[in-house]
Amino acid sequence: MNILLGNRTHVIERIENEVEMLERHLRVLRLVIRNEPIGIVQLADELSIPDHKVRYSLRVLEEEGLIEPTDRGATTTDDLRTYLNGANDRIDGLRERVGALAIGGGSGDRDNAATADTRASEP
Repeated sequence: MNILLGNRTHVIERIENEVEMLERHLRVLRLVIRNEPIGIVQLADELSIPDHKVRYSLRVLEEEGLIEPTDRGATTTDDLRTYLNGANDRIDGLRERVGALAIGGGSGDRDNAATADTRASEP
């Protein structure tokens, strides 16, 4: 049983890391939108994120066509509006999907599982 719990922790940690990275990308994008043009140093300072992580987020956002580099810093592209129209709905959908994945579904389900385990061990 401990092996199974160890695997769950590993999976959850990977999901947490992915969500943290997505959160960082969106925080960078939000700040670019509010303060464009904005440079790496200012982004890093305002978000309290190391420069190398800001650079990575900027590269991802650029590859998605949401921002572009300029001599004065990152600026948004014309494609951003289309992205923003559906982004929040997609994020809400992901929130619901992840919430539905909760293992055990709540304390009531854990109590039922414990009761079922006790019954199974009875002669």
